[in-house]
Amino acid sequence: MENMNMMRGEIVLNMSAEKAWEVFTSNDKLSKVDPLMLSSAEYIQGDGSPGSLRLFKLGPALHNFVKESVQKIEKVEAGRCLEYQVVDGQLHEMYDPYRVTFSFTPVVGKETEQCTVEWKAEFMPLSPETPPPEKAKDAALGFLKSFEKSEVCN
Repeated sequence: MENMNMMRGEIVLNMSAEKAWEVFTSNDKLSKVDPLMLSSAEYIQGDGSPGSLRLFKLGPALHNFVKESVQKIEKVEAGRCLEYQVVDGQLHEMYDPYRVTFSFTPVVGKETEQCTVEWKAEFMPLSPETPPPEKAKDAALGFLKSFEKSEVCN
């Protein structure tokens, strides 16, 4: 097996890690954050525990890139991190494997007000022409940042 490629990004959110985690893991809340970016999230198998399959239908803002993504949840540390592998959808046609970890860390001294969210992807492009998933990183971080403006987060 060749070495996996890796890409990371992080943002600080003006909310507690607990709150951000609650929104991120609730399909109902997540679907209401920014419908232009994510129109719906649902478990098509399981309940969010490892082995569950979660379907993201992406909104019109991302349709030129990815329309939907099926994620197999691999690891969950409640309130802290979620790792999944994309098993179907456009990203799966570009990279295999494509594994993403979202980590939620309280900002020291401001635990109730701020958290750092890290997005990390490990991936293997299926073709040498496939660029790194820079767009996926930007979309993920942009979507997380929109938690701050969303009513479901207040």
